[in-house]
Amino acid sequence: CPVSLAAPLAFTMLQRTRVFKGSSVFWGNASLDGRLSHLLEGLNVTQVLPLEPPDVWARRQQDVTTYLLYFGQLVKLFSKERPINYTQSLCCRLGCQLFPNGTAHSFYEVTLNGTAFLSFHVPNATWERRWPGGHAVATFAERELMKYPKTTRDLQYFLNTTCVGILRAQSTETGKQSSRSHAPLVLGLILGTFALLGMAVGIFLCTGGSC
Repeated sequence: CPVSLAAPLAFTMLQRTRVFKGSSVFWGNASLDGRLSHLLEGLNVTQVLPLEPPDVWARRQQDVTTYLLYFGQLVKLFSKERPINYTQSLCCRLGCQLFPNGTAHSFYEVTLNGTAFLSFHVPNATWERRWPGGHAVATFAERELMKYPKTTRDLQYFLNTTCVGILRAQSTETGKQSSRSHAPLVLGLILGTFALLGMAVGIFLCTGGSC
């Protein structure tokens, strides 16, 4: 459907991770102003829109694949220490919106097994628990995520500056792709997997044990 002229421009990423008996499965996508821009299937990340030249994109692909491999190995390690015989499903939804009046809004929301788990408060770069009631895993994950710049200041910069900047370029070009070079959209996918690391540690250390 055509995008309404009154509707905000948007860049949105959705990343899902399923963990079961030590194995991790990844999938997701990214869209820019309603157009599919990236796909994540397993360890394969593809660029649907030509937002980066082939040589730059090749390096970006390798960055994502390397991290996902590292994440999967970490999950296997924790699984051996503390076996969990049920599926854990993590979903990260992040992105930004640019409204016609020039204001912008950025967001990062995480659910665990379908329940609100954590969210990132962009203005002051802090993670906040969303799980109802006291929850040791959410508390531990929040504390771990706050230790690493890539899940706080770098993520804040991506959402507030890089993401919104891309949308402003789209707006300036009246909906056409700007000829100027784009900051890598796939950086958001990389930052999303870094955020998952803190949660993985919390889930596997806290479930059936103590944090």
